Amino acid sequence: MAKDNKIGMPSGQGGIVRYFDDYRSSIEFKPGHVIILAIIVMIIEIALHAR
Repeated sequence: MAKDNKIGMPSGQGGIVRYFDDYRSSIEFKPGHVIILAIIVMIIEIALHAR
């Protein structure tokens, strides 16, 4: 039965496609900006719960 089913795989990479190499976002954040934003959100949350 296996001889009847002839399915060919791409040679080399076995069908692995790397999509992240093709896509580049127009919006990029530096790690420091993300940390500062997270701290600001935490301060706002603490201030709202302290009421």
